[in-house]
Amino acid sequence: MEPGFWHKKWDAQQIGFHQNEVNPLLIKYWPRLKLSPSTSSTVFVPLCGKTLDICFLAELGHEVIGCELNATAVEHFFTENDLSYSTTPVGELQKFVTEQVSIFQGDLFSLSPELLSGQEAQGVDAFYDRAALIAWPEEMRRDYVEKLAALIPPKSIGLLITLDYPQEALKGPPFAVSNDWVVSNMDEYFEIELLACEDVLNENPRFIKKEVPWLTESVYRLVRKGEYSAAISS
Repeated sequence: MEPGFWHKKWDAQQIGFHQNEVNPLLIKYWPRLKLSPSTSSTVFVPLCGKTLDICFLAELGHEVIGCELNATAVEHFFTENDLSYSTTPVGELQKFVTEQVSIFQGDLFSLSPELLSGQEAQGVDAFYDRAALIAWPEEMRRDYVEKLAALIPPKSIGLLITLDYPQEALKGPPFAVSNDWVVSNMDEYFEIELLACEDVLNENPRFIKKEVPWLTESVYRLVRKGEYSAAISS
């Protein structure tokens, strides 16, 4: 979606995609990533909004780096969680920082691996995507996958959550992302393991109201393949 779409959503507080609690699938499946408990891992959360999932990850001892387009969303994350913060302009982005959490405010495509991980390209260990992949219409989704792959180093482990339903039944976002799409478009960059696929139609009144016939939510464990390639970072 174009940036103006999301800015209008936040300005009008039409943020049904925001959850007022930590995502239960994150709580259930994050341990399946088997990150080392002896060291603090750095977790990247793209299109993070003001999600409480960031707080959950930080409470586990992780350093969390988010990226969010809308400034209001970022400011609300810090104020609603009573977190003091500092801000620094970094190129086209604004960096908000508090203990254990940093959020780059601006266009994800302006973020580079160097900014994400400092001067050390191996700084990111893991990533978490609940609302990023499903926020992109199909014609823009592949570009996001390539950007995500460019931002994180090989062996980074991720948790991906998607929704799937008959796209013609409802205008996204969130957009339908099938298992076939994930495998066909992400296998080049990631090892993919489907951890769960559940029927969640009864938990989503908006979809029932629009008479969407079925709705599934899937959870994947992803591992970044191969060597980092600067060719896909631009």
